[in-house]
Amino acid sequence: MSALETLAATIEARKSADPDGSWTAKLLAKGPEKCAEKFGEEAIEAVIEAVKGDRARLTSEAADVLFHLLVMCAARDVALADIEAELARRAGVSGIAEKAAREK
Repeated sequence: MSALETLAATIEARKSADPDGSWTAKLLAKGPEKCAEKFGEEAIEAVIEAVKGDRARLTSEAADVLFHLLVMCAARDVALADIEAELARRAGVSGIAEKAAREK
């Protein structure tokens, strides 16, 4: 199992955990909107580190972004497997062609 698969499984398990004992459960208990807000905050922090060029800080912030992306998706019942299936569907398709297909 990959690190992302393990993380996604842990997040899924936290949906039914006590919010007093788990940061993830606490965040999920606040609802999808709060999860999305937190993801946005982490994404901005990653962008800042990318602009600064600090590789170690960007790595740390990127991990935070992936975590909060999975939490946000879990809050709306979108599983990592769903995301992987969508990426697999897009594999081998030009990004330009894929974007044009979405705009129709």
